[in-house]
Amino acid sequence: MNPGRLGLAPLLQENPLWISWHDSNWIPVLNPGNVMDYFSEKSNPFYDRTCNNEIVRMQRQSLELLNNMTGVEYIPLHVQDPILYVIRKQHRHSPTEATPMADYYIIAGTVYQAPDLASVFNSRILSTVHHLQTAFDEASSYSRYHPSKGYSWDFSSNKAIAEKTKTQTKKEAPVKEEPSSIFQRQRVDMLLGDLLRKFPLPLPQMTNNPTGGNPSDAGNASNNQGGAAGDSDHVGTDTTLIKQEPTEGGVGRGGNNDVPPEKKMKL
Repeated sequence: MNPGRLGLAPLLQENPLWISWHDSNWIPVLNPGNVMDYFSEKSNPFYDRTCNNEIVRMQRQSLELLNNMTGVEYIPLHVQDPILYVIRKQHRHSPTEATPMADYYIIAGTVYQAPDLASVFNSRILSTVHHLQTAFDEASSYSRYHPSKGYSWDFSSNKAIAEKTKTQTKKEAPVKEEPSSIFQRQRVDMLLGDLLRKFPLPLPQMTNNPTGGNPSDAGNASNNQGGAAGDSDHVGTDTTLIKQEPTEGGVGRGGNNDVPPEKKMKL
């Protein structure tokens, strides 16, 4: 069977985003002057040997000649010596026009292909969907249904969750609050003072006397009423004293004496 006819050939090829390459002999001497020669090694899987760089290299010409050629080429895009180098693969159409095809970055001598934006989005979406699906599957495994009780949760199969639930049901120790620092207290006082200056408290309004008289007269009236009440209390006290005067025999009302009940004074 020919895989190419069924379109299986691209699937059999390894994804360049999953591979890397390095040459240990070049790493100690790698610098901006020889980074393109390092990238052009035959064992580098990211290097296309049909590019214009290979033609210029075989002719031993300068890389500036690439601007006058058309086709696939590699150019140094960014250099951060000695740890990072970025190389771009592009298709040149004219001396002033080129279409980027891929970017490669070299970190500590190891070459990687930078992922494109679509690959980044696909990876993030697949990762999110995978974690959500795993969470839903785990949550559904603990759900139980009973015709009379309905749905409920049963975590007895998971020892970790069961122990955590038991621990939470126990009496938890009170959380000790951290004391505030001097800076925090001064800061709060300053903010409260600022708010008080912006929004002062309303002053209490004086209430008018509904009778229209002088407040001093009202005070005198209250004093007079107090005196009258005192007099009435004095009169009542005198009346009580009169009622409690001793009767015949020298014994007051309510005392034990020899007077028959029918001859007692009825008050």
